[in-house]
Amino acid sequence: MIQIQYQTQRLSMRFFMLMLVLFFVQVVFGLLLSLQHVDPALLAGKLNFNVARTEHLNLGILWILSGFIGTILFVGPLLSKRELAAPGLIKFLFYALLAVVIWNVATQFLARFGIAGWWLGQPWFHEGLEYLEAGRAADVVILIGFSILTYVVLKTFPPRKEWNEIHWGLALGVIALTLVWIFGLFFIERQDVSEYFRWYVVHYWVEGVWEVIHISLVGFLLVLMFDAKVKSVGYAVFWGISLVWLSGLIGNAHHYFWIGTPEFWQFWGSLFSALEPLPLIFCFWHIYLDAHHDRRPLKNAPAFYFILGSVVLEQVGAGILGFTMTFALTNVWSHGTWVTPSHAHLALFGTFGMLGIASAYYAVPLMRNLQGYDERLGRLAFWLVFVGMLGMSFAFALGGTMQVFAYRTLGLDWFGGDIYPAMGFFKALVPVFGTVFLVGTGLIVYDLITLGHRVPSEAATPAAASYADPHAPANGVQAVTGWSRYLTGYETGLWLLGMWFFGAVITFGLLSFNLASVQAGNPTLPYLLASIGYPGLLLVTLLFVWRFLASMGARAQEPAPAADAGAYALGQTA
Repeated sequence: MIQIQYQTQRLSMRFFMLMLVLFFVQVVFGLLLSLQHVDPALLAGKLNFNVARTEHLNLGILWILSGFIGTILFVGPLLSKRELAAPGLIKFLFYALLAVVIWNVATQFLARFGIAGWWLGQPWFHEGLEYLEAGRAADVVILIGFSILTYVVLKTFPPRKEWNEIHWGLALGVIALTLVWIFGLFFIERQDVSEYFRWYVVHYWVEGVWEVIHISLVGFLLVLMFDAKVKSVGYAVFWGISLVWLSGLIGNAHHYFWIGTPEFWQFWGSLFSALEPLPLIFCFWHIYLDAHHDRRPLKNAPAFYFILGSVVLEQVGAGILGFTMTFALTNVWSHGTWVTPSHAHLALFGTFGMLGIASAYYAVPLMRNLQGYDERLGRLAFWLVFVGMLGMSFAFALGGTMQVFAYRTLGLDWFGGDIYPAMGFFKALVPVFGTVFLVGTGLIVYDLITLGHRVPSEAATPAAASYADPHAPANGVQAVTGWSRYLTGYETGLWLLGMWFFGAVITFGLLSFNLASVQAGNPTLPYLLASIGYPGLLLVTLLFVWRFLASMGARAQEPAPAADAGAYALGQTA
């Protein structure tokens, strides 16, 4: 039976469990928001839209961070070949994170009464900056928590001369996670300067620091799941991190377009932001290579499903949809509309949220000493949240396109009710797909919390498929054909090209809002391009993931060779 080798890895369990609870509560707030879009009077005066939205955003950041911490603590001993340093500090970190969650959720309700807790020129309860609503009291605790995490990681890791690229990626990630947070610790009265520093935190986290941690963790999980070569994965991690920081540091300027900053940022922000998808393409391609370097059946299907979902939605949400609105001539229309959450939901949940869920599906069964478990709930939950998120993105994107025309081009009144009829159908679609997503979320939470406590079913250890791919050695098993056939690199490239084709259509659709005919009141071209681009992109994404997983599920059962990951292999006991 596979067991964990280092007992301090079990300290990650509490962070994964907290992640699951916060994830579910965040999704409930999200569904409430979608219903308030349909009926703005819902809970008005009791739980106003602005407060519910703030809770939704903050809980999203907190559960993703909890997942990151849990994953880092679980893989840290495997990377270091020794127990985690300072387990007492790790326990303190958990309670500090729990205190921040409770404080943050409670104090946001004070916004309704205009209470921010001003003292010494700083807002100690909450500060009202989007994504950074936490007041200064929570900010200080968060800084201490990040410092503890950095200390634990660096103290646990072996001497620097023994580091590989994954060590460097995680070390740089946790150090930068702490340093970047400092920019959010000061209240600045001038709005343009305040926005500079707010985006230092938000952008450099999401499109810099978090990406570095994401690339490093995905790489090591692939080493564990597929016995991929550490050297090969390390090469991908090195170039991924290099490209993230090369493009992302100046790419932050696409947030400076409309906040009263110098005009030159429109050129440089557009240029470097357009380069930001490059590391995502690199990561997308490497998951194909690592998952196909041997022909073994999946060891843990739900874990890989969510890793694949993380990398693909990173490509689609952060890469392609981010690219479509990263130019000044497209961003002038898309910013502040529903087009933006179409990108943001796929990018934030897809890239970082799915990684935390994947890590939990890998780690929790091991920490509960399960030899095998029923994977059906995990597989079903993946498809529910995946389809639900794609559906919400579709509704946001097309609703946002209509919003751009009615609000930005025609100048109709938002508060007077002129915009609502134009977006009404898509406003109604969001809670429909949101309900699908909530059901999937509930299954994830139930499945992971009760793993090892439920009575195992007969399907606890799914039988490996008795298929072979065209590259398998001759063993008398007929190769699979059709949808489940071996997925070649050439075909993968065609799928990726198809995604970017529809991304280009979307980009031209946003650019068409600059045309004189559209400005004169004819929305035919942007509506046509949006109705082709968004459904096409999301459908190709859905079909590609289905195709990829179908080919993985049809692998031959062959004797497993010795693991390339040897030094990092989990302990084996009879």
